Amino acid sequence: MDIFREAEGVDFGTLPGPVDTLLQQGVVAYRSDKARADRLFRQALDLAPEALAAYFCLYKIHTYMGNLDVAKIAALDGIREAARQAGWAADPALWPKNQSLADGPARFALFTLKALSFIELKRGDREATDANLRILAEVDPSGSVGWPVIAALAEAAE
Repeated sequence: MDIFREAEGVDFGTLPGPVDTLLQQGVVAYRSDKARADRLFRQALDLAPEALAAYFCLYKIHTYMGNLDVAKIAALDGIREAARQAGWAADPALWPKNQSLADGPARFALFTLKALSFIELKRGDREATDANLRILAEVDPSGSVGWPVIAALAEAAE
């Protein structure tokens, strides 16, 4: 799956112009210069640490490249920022239950916890994977962000 479609650009939602420009440039750079893409995404975060899309771009490219420790850090940072914006605790274990209909920053927090579960599975940290999936089962019982797919992958990996 290619999340980066150069011709169309990526709709990152409402962002300050310079931040969107950096993200769009990072998307294009990712195809041929992954280090430059990383720098552009980090510049976007420096300009606007509240820009959740920048965390997404950063953890996504590093997951694709197999830089799972870097991807984990970016995902954790994104989770903390999204939780802050949603008015939730920084610790996902303390998030409110039954948030399957959440949107905005709350949905991003859930989606990124799912991504972190995948990253931890790829890193071989089964304990962290299972802990994240247990939280997701309580917070998003309908699986609206797709975490049951990661649970199935984890089960198959046993």
